[in-house]
Amino acid sequence: MIENKKEFYGGSALLVIFFIILIILFCPIIKGHNALEYLDSLYNSISKGSAYYIPKINKESDKFKGNVVSVNLTMADKKQAEQTAGLFKAGGAEVTITGDNLKVSGDLGKILENCLEDADAMYSNDGKKVSEKYGYDERQVLFNWWKSFKGMDKDLKNQKKFKEAKVIALVVKKAVESSYNYYKIEPQKIGDRFGVVLFSLVFYVVYTLWYGFAIMFMFEGWGLKLEY
Repeated sequence: MIENKKEFYGGSALLVIFFIILIILFCPIIKGHNALEYLDSLYNSISKGSAYYIPKINKESDKFKGNVVSVNLTMADKKQAEQTAGLFKAGGAEVTITGDNLKVSGDLGKILENCLEDADAMYSNDGKKVSEKYGYDERQVLFNWWKSFKGMDKDLKNQKKFKEAKVIALVVKKAVESSYNYYKIEPQKIGDRFGVVLFSLVFYVVYTLWYGFAIMFMFEGWGLKLEY
């Protein structure tokens, strides 16, 4: 039995409006995309504009030029091993392929320099440069860098070469993964889209409170109340 009809139906009306707005948010009303897709793209582009660390990492990797390392890597299959061998050879390393296994020996600084060159091109959305360099898909190139560097990190730690492993991990996290995730996203500065960002944040807070008050009014109108 409804105790306070005005409060109950007022809360019901708020809840109905909440779901109407929710349906609109999932409709492709902004350049063929719904509001959530649009905002996801917007925040990705803004975050990309402040996540460019490659020049800084280049300076760090330069310290390892002349530092020769030898590692054994196991790839997913023979094809990936052959693809990955090309990456290291482009960095001046010597590579021996045995099935899905790679034995790599070369100047760590030069290997990192070549990797960062590819990552930088991908961060700038110039995937064509990377794919033409190796003759296959640019995303696969970065994935192969990621896979091989993960193996290098493990092997170098086993050799007690922790400084070398640390710079490998840094390149993976700040360059390879970042470039892969942000590929084809156009960077923007938050100052250029401040109005949209502010509106989306305010709307999120108000919309969340709207739902909470709607439920509260409905239950109170129904006669359910919290008592201490």
